[in-house]
Amino acid sequence: MKRRVSIFGATGSIGQNTIDLIRRAPDDYDVVALTGAGNIAQLAADAKELRADIAITAHDNLLDDLRDALQGSGVKAAAGANAIREAATRPADWVMSAIIGAAGLAPGIEALKQGSTLALANKESLVCAGKLILETAQTHGAAILPVDSEHSAIFQALIGEDMAAVERIIITASGGAFRDWPIEKLAEATLDQASNHPNWDMGQRITIDSASMFNKAMEVIETHEYFNIDPKQIEVLVHPQSMIHALVGFNDGALMAHVGPPDMRHAIGFALHHPHRKPLPVERLDLAKIGSFEFRTPDEARWPALRLAREVMERGGMAGAVFNAAKETALDGFIDGRLRFTQMAEVVEDTLTQLNSDSGLIDATMTLDNVAQVDHLARQAAQTIINKKAA
Repeated sequence: MKRRVSIFGATGSIGQNTIDLIRRAPDDYDVVALTGAGNIAQLAADAKELRADIAITAHDNLLDDLRDALQGSGVKAAAGANAIREAATRPADWVMSAIIGAAGLAPGIEALKQGSTLALANKESLVCAGKLILETAQTHGAAILPVDSEHSAIFQALIGEDMAAVERIIITASGGAFRDWPIEKLAEATLDQASNHPNWDMGQRITIDSASMFNKAMEVIETHEYFNIDPKQIEVLVHPQSMIHALVGFNDGALMAHVGPPDMRHAIGFALHHPHRKPLPVERLDLAKIGSFEFRTPDEARWPALRLAREVMERGGMAGAVFNAAKETALDGFIDGRLRFTQMAEVVEDTLTQLNSDSGLIDATMTLDNVAQVDHLARQAAQTIINKKAA
């Protein structure tokens, strides 16, 4: 039988890599829904090629453009957050959650309520509401498969293992654009410089998050939430080659490493075909040619986001929602030219300090509405802090 699949965030890099794999075996899948943002041409082209039931843009004002692009194809068009959430209620066997930001949380929750397998590339779901999303999956008999390369690597290294035997989990980071910069120069880093990754071509926001290590800080929190492991057992190493994605250390001293090319189709393909392995169109590594792997201990003076992640995990509750909202707002401030590169971490830290003092807010029952409220208040607080810094 064909598998029914939906892709939320279809026009982004994760979505496009997912579509690349699906189009290689089109007879194996029925595509239910594709969602995107402003790239209407790509969204419509993919929806027509894959004969999706419906295509949805996040932007209400682009609905007419999407309808025009889909005219005569038989693919329905819709727009807006409510339409995306409704699409997640459509029966599907496998759902890719690749919408960037907190906007990906609600459709992910809805997909889990249908009992779908959720391939989770949306970091914010676990960072903002890990307890909620995991409990929703358990309640409705749904599965969550990690799609971040690091968490997919950990997941694979743990197959057949006892979590009680795990001593530590090590996730790796490329180090981003400024890994070799003198630390005193970071305050003067420009938007163009932060948007240029030394290893690969990604979207601007994720590339900047890599340079600031906020991306890795989010992944540390994800590791804690998904694998239910003590934060003290999670380590980060800078690995410039980006070929060892994670390592799991056991109580007998053994380390199990996942090694592969920096190609997201591996993690996506593993989730798409799970529990089976199938051939994937990724590079086969020539270890003799590579010669050696390099590792460095990350300097938290250079990357304070890692320290802030530990504080978030220690605080618990909905501190992760504050962290993510402040991070996204600070990133907007840097992109808009209102903050220096190093001030992003300052904004996040100040926002955490301000909102974490309200224990009633942070420790409230974790519901979708409460997470949304914390997200809103944290964005407001972060924006006020940015306004003061920019004045």
